[in-house]
Amino acid sequence: MRRTRTAVLISGRGSNLAALLAAAREPGYPAEIALVVSNRPDAGGLGHAAGAGVATAIVDHRSHAGKPAFEAALQAVLEAARIELVCLAGFMRLLSEAFVERWRDRMINVHPSLLPSFRGLDTHARAIEAGVRIHGATVHFVRSDVDTGPIIVQGAVPVLSSDTADSLAARVLAVEHRIYPRALALVATGAATVVAEKVVLGAEPEGAEARCLIWPGPA
Repeated sequence: MRRTRTAVLISGRGSNLAALLAAAREPGYPAEIALVVSNRPDAGGLGHAAGAGVATAIVDHRSHAGKPAFEAALQAVLEAARIELVCLAGFMRLLSEAFVERWRDRMINVHPSLLPSFRGLDTHARAIEAGVRIHGATVHFVRSDVDTGPIIVQGAVPVLSSDTADSLAARVLAVEHRIYPRALALVATGAATVVAEKVVLGAEPEGAEARCLIWPGPA
């Protein structure tokens, strides 16, 4: 089986990267994590990649004279590795519209809220402050506006009256680790496609209407 060559872009500890690497080790998983790129040489996630025998690259934004030069270097690294899909996993750099368009419908991101609610930072504290009862995470195709783009998979958790931002964040992170591999598999197989800026699933799983924790659930 041919697997889709995928790069994961990170800036920090790489917990979602670890979840993707674990999924990619499973027989039959349709994506190969072929490259991990960090914009920070000290990113902890580089250790996850090395432990899994995955190639790594550092494209330090501080070593380039502005965003165009940084993105040109990043693009060159991705092209050299023959990358077909890109996953953003805690990659803390805003990408230009030109770069995002170059990877349109081939770059996905995980965000710790049920988009379109709570775009941006501090999502867990904001969810508690707003008094919502359901919170969660979203994997979506990347667009030039931050935390927008067609939604691929979402996972939800209840917001408890005893929650702090940290306790809620921990439960949401566990959901992220479940939904990101699922979303990458859907994109890599072509089961998730974008039509009129909405994701259409080629084969929705049986009984999916009963699954509210993670949508779409495993086939």
